[in-house]
Amino acid sequence: MTFTFGIYPGGLLGDDTGVLAPVSPDDPASITEALRELQGGAGEFLVRAYRSYGDPAHAPERPERYAVEGRKLDLVLQYRDRSGETAGWLDFVRSTVRTEGHRLALLQICEEPNLDLPPVDGSIPNVRRALVEGVVAAKEEALACGHDRLAVGFNAVPSFDPADTFWSGLGELVDERFHRALDYVGLDFFPDVFRPVPPGGLTDAVRAVVAGFRQGSLPRAGIGPAVPVRICENGWPTGPGRGEARQAEVVDEVVRAVAGLAAELNVTGYTFFALRDADSAGAGLFHHFGLVRDDYSRKPAFRTYRDLVAELTDRADPADCAEPTGRADPADRAEPADRAG
Repeated sequence: MTFTFGIYPGGLLGDDTGVLAPVSPDDPASITEALRELQGGAGEFLVRAYRSYGDPAHAPERPERYAVEGRKLDLVLQYRDRSGETAGWLDFVRSTVRTEGHRLALLQICEEPNLDLPPVDGSIPNVRRALVEGVVAAKEEALACGHDRLAVGFNAVPSFDPADTFWSGLGELVDERFHRALDYVGLDFFPDVFRPVPPGGLTDAVRAVVAGFRQGSLPRAGIGPAVPVRICENGWPTGPGRGEARQAEVVDEVVRAVAGLAAELNVTGYTFFALRDADSAGAGLFHHFGLVRDDYSRKPAFRTYRDLVAELTDRADPADCAEPTGRADPADRAEPADRAG
C-alpha cells in the first residue's frame, strides 16, 4: 500500500455562504517555493485544484505550472449546473481527461455532493446522477487515452444525521460499471473546527469519523473495503482564540492518526487544506486555514507538515505512487452516518 500527501495551494476558498477571495492574489513563485519545501525528497506530492463545469477558471489559477518535479494534480471537477442536465457535463469530464490526464494523479468527480451549501455540489439538483455518470465517463476516457494510473473517485463529508439518505440514494443509482470505475472515495473533515473536540480527544475523534465513514457510510452505497479512502481536505485554522502553536500540534496529531489508520481502513493519502490564509487579519474562521500567512510567511505548522511528509510518505518510485486502478472485487462489496466535527 502507498500513502501520499498533498495540499491545496491557493488562497481562494468557499465558506458557508459562498466564495471567499484572498486579500491579495496568489504568488506563483512563493507557491512553488513552498511546494518544493513541503515535498522535500518525496517521490510524489499532490497539488489539489478545482475547476467548475461551465467556468474556465481554476483555483488556483493555472495549476498545471505546479505539476512538475514529481508533483501531480489532484483535480476536482465541480458539477454546479442547476439545470440538472448531464450531457454537457460528461463532455466536460471527458475533455478534461483527454487534455490534462498526463498531469493528473487523481480526478475527483463533484465536490462534497452530500453537503447542501452554496459553494459545493450538494446544493445542485441531480448531483448524484452527475457523480455516477461522471465517474464512469472519466474512467472510460482515461483508459481509452492510456492514462491507466489516473485514479478516478469522488468525495463527501461526514454526516451525523441518521435520516440522511445520500448514501442509500447513491446505492440505488450505481451499477457494476460504476464499481469497476471507482478507484477511491475522498473524505473532507475538520475535527475541532466546526464542532469542538474535548481536550485529549482528537486522535479518538479522527478514528471515529474515518471508521464511521468507512464502515457506516460507504457500505450503504455498496462500496466495500477494497476501495481506498483518501483524506482530501483537512485543516485547522488559526485566528482569534486559535493559536499558531496549537495549529502545529493539531496538524501533527491528526496526520499521525490518519496515517495510523492506513492499513486497518485502507487509507491511502492525506491532503491539507490550505497552504495560505485568505486574510490573516480577517475576523472570520475561514480566513485563517493556511500553513502560511497571507504574505507567505511561515506559521509553525508549515514546518510540522513538512516534517510529517518527510517522515511518513512512501519512498517508492513515483510511478508506483498512484492510486491503484483495480477496483473492489464484487465479493468485497458491502451489503446493502458525518459535516465534520
